[in-house]
Amino acid sequence: MNKRLILAAGPVSAALLIISLLAAAARAQGGAVPFDSQRWTLKKADVVDHLGRKSLSGTAYLGDVDFENGVIEVDIAVDGTRSYPGIIFRIQSDDDYERFYVRPHRAGLYPDALQYTPVFNGVAGWQLYHGSGFTAGAEIPVGQWVHLKIEVKGSQARVYVGGAEKPALEIRYLKHGTSRGTIGVMGPQNATAYFSNFSYTNTDGLEFEEPPQQKTPPFTITDWEISRPFKTTRMNTKGYPSFFAVFNAQWHEVDVEPSGLVNVSRHAKREGQGPDCVLARTVVRSDKKQDVTLNFGYSDEVTVFLNGKRVFNGNSAYRSRDRSFLGVVGLYDAVYLPLERGLNEILLIVKESFGGWGFMARADRELDPPVKQHDRLVKLWETEDVFKIPESVIYDPKEEILYVTSFNKLRRGSENAGFISRLTLDGEVETLEWITGLDGPCGMAVRGKKLYVVESSGNLVEIDKKKGEIKKRYPVPEKTFLNDVIIDKPGNIYVTDTTNERDGNDIYRFKDGKYEVWKSGDEVFRSNGIFLHEKNLLVGNSGDGMLKTVGLEDGRVDVITCLGAGIIDGIRVDKDGNYIVSQWEGKIYVVTPSGEVTEIIDNMESRLNTADFEYVIKDNMLVVPTFLGNRVVAYRLMEKEG
Repeated sequence: MNKRLILAAGPVSAALLIISLLAAAARAQGGAVPFDSQRWTLKKADVVDHLGRKSLSGTAYLGDVDFENGVIEVDIAVDGTRSYPGIIFRIQSDDDYERFYVRPHRAGLYPDALQYTPVFNGVAGWQLYHGSGFTAGAEIPVGQWVHLKIEVKGSQARVYVGGAEKPALEIRYLKHGTSRGTIGVMGPQNATAYFSNFSYTNTDGLEFEEPPQQKTPPFTITDWEISRPFKTTRMNTKGYPSFFAVFNAQWHEVDVEPSGLVNVSRHAKREGQGPDCVLARTVVRSDKKQDVTLNFGYSDEVTVFLNGKRVFNGNSAYRSRDRSFLGVVGLYDAVYLPLERGLNEILLIVKESFGGWGFMARADRELDPPVKQHDRLVKLWETEDVFKIPESVIYDPKEEILYVTSFNKLRRGSENAGFISRLTLDGEVETLEWITGLDGPCGMAVRGKKLYVVESSGNLVEIDKKKGEIKKRYPVPEKTFLNDVIIDKPGNIYVTDTTNERDGNDIYRFKDGKYEVWKSGDEVFRSNGIFLHEKNLLVGNSGDGMLKTVGLEDGRVDVITCLGAGIIDGIRVDKDGNYIVSQWEGKIYVVTPSGEVTEIIDNMESRLNTADFEYVIKDNMLVVPTFLGNRVVAYRLMEKEG
């Protein structure tokens, strides 16, 4: 009996399968799909009667359609008030698709009643895409059905309105490229717009002319990297971000469209309700001091910084200037940038609320990129992450040992938790906690039998190397944040105070148990790394991003080069007389005495700091403390090719 049932069921199952396959084939080919069909997935939508037809008000899509090339048609009826009904296609997810819509309230008044926009990560970027190929004018009669048709093939599309034979809008470059996905309609659920008579056809038979070649205009800035998104409530968008914000920004390089546009939403997803922002930056090289005009556009708000200093803030948000202001992006603003000789960082904070997240920039002349030779460093060894925020490394040639300070003071209650370690030249930790009880130890200097270390809290600490114990602390008056230390031949000890106070004392000199303010003022504001070379003190001036010399005899300050914004931490001189300089955020440079800069390491994407390093000249070896990386890494510095 069971066998007869199975046999009897065979032809029925086959028939159902054939019917199912035929239905699927029909759906694949296309056809009309009434809005009361079960094939529709409704999202905030109602199926109602309007102007004598079964209609839809709201948003819906066909989940069983895989559309790449073909034709989509629908009728719309609008009441003329503000509304944005249209067709969505090649839907890959709720957050990524192509969209075309109409603006009935602007029809006949402005040349943008028709709008194409891509949607990336849930952001419809209509403010970024306007003009030829993206918007066009049209008449949209009120209170009657108007036919819309869009033809799609490859990375192009064209839109017809009202049964016209010629397209009202030709979309030359769909911003998702050649993609595929489902299709649908999108509109408000408020009785201002309705859809009816929806149909589609899948076909590869459409013919399009080749679009014009896209060329990037001269002097367009195309080398950008952006950060992860931040909520604006957690960031001061009018001030240069803190060094921790810069370090933790998770930088990554981004693609630039041929126009120079960076559509941020291609690379970053908004974090829920409320405005978001990203940091965007580029570094350019200049062989002289010069003023450059930078034309730029943005959406919605931007603050522009050059080498850490704010030079522009603007708001171009939708309807921010008047009720008809769209806030579309173009090169409508300009700022004059006083570039320094060397490297110059241009940093933007770009805020988004609605309508498109992006920016573009073009200079009035060619701006050279930094010189990079990352292959000049060959990694020799790396310790395990046993240190506690390693801040500085110094080599003691008599002991043939490296000393490493562990700052270990980023949390409350961590006072006096810092320590100094002894590390061999091949990366073995000889003694992890050799000297303990230090309060935020930073830079060190060796002289004879003594090791000196500065505690950021305000002391110069003298250590007996042989006994491995602290001999004495010398408190610095009016200190704020002591940072680095160096000793000259006569025995004068120089200590930097990386203060944020403009009237603070920046470089002290200590001898015979007494301090004096040796150098202060804007020229050495927020001085950090220091090193002695010939008759000068080399100073990393984090206040203006400059590497400088200060004469030991006359106090004269001269600029060697600019390294842009950032904390200039370690400074050494190589065997050829070039300066090796680190930025705490993750970069190391070789700088010639004439000021030419070559980047030899960039750890920012991997989020490894390059703090106050050591250069062991006999081995041509850089030993780099990674601060938040809690390890020390050694590299061989190779000869420059050519």
